[in-house]
Amino acid sequence: MSVRERLPEQFVARMHGQLGEETETFLSSYERDAYSGIRVNTGKISAVDAAEKLPFVLRPIPWTENGFYVENAPVSRHPWYFAGLYYIQEPSAMLPASLLPIAPGDRVLDLCAAPGGKATELASRLKGNGLLVANDVSASRAKALVKNLAVWGAANVCVTAETPERLFEAFGCFFDKILVDAPCSGEGMFRKDSSLIASWMEKGPEEYAPLQKAILSWAVRMLKPGGMLLYSTCTFSEEEDEAVVADALERFPELTLVPAKRIEGAAPGRGLESCVRLYPHRVEGEGHFAALLRKEPKKENDNEAAGSLRNGSVENVPSGWKRKNAGEASDRSGNDCTEKIQKNLRSGRSGRFPGEVRDFFARISCTEAWLEEFRYEQIGEQCLLVPPFDLPKSIRYLRTGVRVGTLKRGRFEPSQELAMLLDSSCFDAVLDLEAEDERVLRYLKGETIALEAVETDRLAEGWVLVCVDGHGLGWGKYGNGSLKNKYYPGWRLQ
Repeated sequence: MSVRERLPEQFVARMHGQLGEETETFLSSYERDAYSGIRVNTGKISAVDAAEKLPFVLRPIPWTENGFYVENAPVSRHPWYFAGLYYIQEPSAMLPASLLPIAPGDRVLDLCAAPGGKATELASRLKGNGLLVANDVSASRAKALVKNLAVWGAANVCVTAETPERLFEAFGCFFDKILVDAPCSGEGMFRKDSSLIASWMEKGPEEYAPLQKAILSWAVRMLKPGGMLLYSTCTFSEEEDEAVVADALERFPELTLVPAKRIEGAAPGRGLESCVRLYPHRVEGEGHFAALLRKEPKKENDNEAAGSLRNGSVENVPSGWKRKNAGEASDRSGNDCTEKIQKNLRSGRSGRFPGEVRDFFARISCTEAWLEEFRYEQIGEQCLLVPPFDLPKSIRYLRTGVRVGTLKRGRFEPSQELAMLLDSSCFDAVLDLEAEDERVLRYLKGETIALEAVETDRLAEGWVLVCVDGHGLGWGKYGNGSLKNKYYPGWRLQ
């Protein structure tokens, strides 16, 4: 049975009311294959260079500068994927991060971030300056987020696993930019993943809308006056899209809807024309919705904004997203930025390296630049470079900054995360392999790497950064003419 034949009658009837004479064209789109795409990591390589050098046929995606359509290509097996040079992502899912105007130095929250497609793009656009808090309420889903950000080479990042309410209690209105890619009924992904149809029949838009309103209301509280928030879903339901945005605009008068940038083939919002809708019969991609909101700067002696937040109580929220004292938290004003939050930025100076760590970092050419942006911390054997913010201690962090290695019995061992931050120009001992070299795949599988004489002549015993086409893949340890594979076992190619 085709995807079109499996579409619920209730869904088809509602889409007919929404699309009118376009309905047949819309339904016919489910008879075609879904589109695939990759998004280039501009922190490591330019989109132009990637398009020229990758052995795939690529076409630009209109709504993002570094995204490309790709067809029938082994993108998940190419060495550049493991080096974090691109992320495999459905084309329409690239829309939300492209619409949120991130600038270096911003404090950014990705509230529903797993598995990390949008978070990795937000991290790239910060360009190493500022802070990204990538959160998912599910710690198990957030583990994939941790890995994807590490592969990406994102350093100024914290990964948390908390409810929006707990984040608000910890941070207050701390963030300049917030992305809320809310959990939804998934109607826009029926073609890509037909199993979502059965889920929709069990739990449709009416189940998600209260949750989305609650999540968005907490996000508004965490947004600084003058900040911007992007709300998005992968569903066509007005109940989950425009109605959720309209509810926020009514409850929080300090919010305004910012007109979305013009995208060829996109449709305006229904009743809120400044929103943007992607339909699979109009664009080469799946269904998506996005709305960009701005929180007006607080005026002097203006108490109305605080009052509006107090009136925005959270109701009918599933227990997993709400604590018993939620009513108390909802009485706090999102504009009440405490003195602690306002003074959270530290000087950015590093703590003192232990001798063994200092000796290793002396081999890295970008250490001095890192110490401008991060501070060194050590927790037990774990050695970290963390963003220079006085982060709240009361929430659950799965990652804070970068774990650069471990210090065990006086010996420093560099981490896989550290390797993903480096390229062949950054370390004093490098084995740089071309992507076509069969030894790259052997390395990714955890096998011992045979070295040529010209390569051994350049290496001294000890740690070696293994690269592909100049980009860090992981570590090896050279000794007695061979390179012991130190690629992280949990990431090895199966």
